[in-house]
Parts: sequence; structure tokens; C-alpha cells
Amino acid sequence: MTGKSQNATEGTTASLSVLHVDDDEGFAELVKTYLERDSSEFDCRITTETSPTDALETIRSGAEFDCVVSDYNMPEMNGISFLEAIRETYSELPLLLFSGEETGDVAAEILDVGLTDYIKKGFGTEQYTMLVRRVEHAVRSDGQFDPASEAELDGVGVVGVDDRIERADEKYASFYRYDADELVGKHWTELHPPDEVEHIKTHVLPVVQDGGKWTGQSRGKRADGSTFTESKLVTALDDRRLLIAVTELDDSDLASADRSR
Repeated sequence: MTGKSQNATEGTTASLSVLHVDDDEGFAELVKTYLERDSSEFDCRITTETSPTDALETIRSGAEFDCVVSDYNMPEMNGISFLEAIRETYSELPLLLFSGEETGDVAAEILDVGLTDYIKKGFGTEQYTMLVRRVEHAVRSDGQFDPASEAELDGVGVVGVDDRIERADEKYASFYRYDADELVGKHWTELHPPDEVEHIKTHVLPVVQDGGKWTGQSRGKRADGSTFTESKLVTALDDRRLLIAVTELDDSDLASADRSR
């Protein structure tokens, strides 16, 4: 946080100061209206900037915010670069990307910067309702970002609501010994041995589906049937799809570490 207190006295609603950055002034005004009107948990006050450069100056001048929401495509710099500049100074400030970009197109950047959440712009009032909920959740969870605990994650994939892989970059696919286009359409359970599938269903998915983020180690299954240890991050997107990032761990190094304990 930038230092602004969210505490409320008994019988009052906690205040929440949000900085929203979007070069579309008309759209930004709609976001301001919905957030200030529809937040049930907080007395929400929105500061709107149409320039990311001006928004950075606002923050650096000492203005205090509990959360920052940004568009992606903007003049001067994109939303990822803007939020990354904030993250360098405020490691726990909730940062949300609210954009029309497809998740797979920005997934790797989202993870690299350590954004709290990504909400895809849509049509009608539902997108604003979703944004209100995700802002409230992000603030309650203090940003859900701990730079000390983030694993080095190299490959990114997206699993659809039908539990099948929608998108995967080449690095992600290579861990399982597939080409990226070969993975599309496969059920996520095909990438894990049976006992690991049960573990994921029992321990990982409930956490993620409840709005959380899971990080840890699991066993992956390659195309030839062999298995490997992977470091993994799983988080749910606003449309119930799953964003998954993995890297392969060296099993021999893990075994040596276990023997030295």
C-alpha cells in the first residue's frame, strides 16, 4: 500500500482510494461511476488519469492509493509498463489490468510484473460489476503478491472452462514434449499422472476457484509418458478460465537437497 489506511471505525464503511488509468475518458468516467456507486464493502473514491505518465507523477508526488487499475493499450506506455513502474516502488500495492486484450496475449507479462489480477473488458454493465468485485477482493487480500515467494516461471498456458487447454506458449509446451498447437484441445489431466491429477483436484482447484492463487510443486507427464517435477502457479481469471505458469525443476538437484536435510 502507499500508506493510506483502510480501517474504519465501528458502524462506518472503510474508505478505499483507487487510481484508474485509461486514455478513453468516456469509459473512465463510466468506471468511476460504477465503482463509486456499487462497491458494497468500501466507500470507494476514484481518481481518474488518462495519461500513464501523469498517473506516475501523481503517485510520485505523494498521493496515496489503496489500489491501481489500468488499461493496456495507451499512448506513451502500455499498461504493463506503467504498472511495472509502480510495482518497483510499491511491492504489495494491488495492481489490476482492466483491458480488452486476450489473456493469452498478455499472460506472460502479467506474471512477470506480478499483477494482482486481470479483468477483460466486455460489453454491458457486467464488466463493471466484475471489476467492482475484483477490486474489493484484491484489497482484502493485500494484493496477493509476495515477491519473495514468487517462483521463476517460464512457460504459460490457459485452460478453458471445459478444462481443455486453449492456449500455450512454446516454452510451456516444451516441458511436456509437445508443440504448442498439439496441446490445444487436450484436457489438463493428460499432462499429469493419475495421483497428481487427484492432488490437483483436491488441493489446488478449490483454492483457485475460491479466488485465490496456488503456487507449489507438482508432477508433470510428458508425451512419452515420463514424468518430471514442475514449479507451478495457478490462478483463476475473471471468466473462470485458469492461467497456469510452470518451469521444469531438476529432479537430481531436488534429490540432493533432500539427502542433505
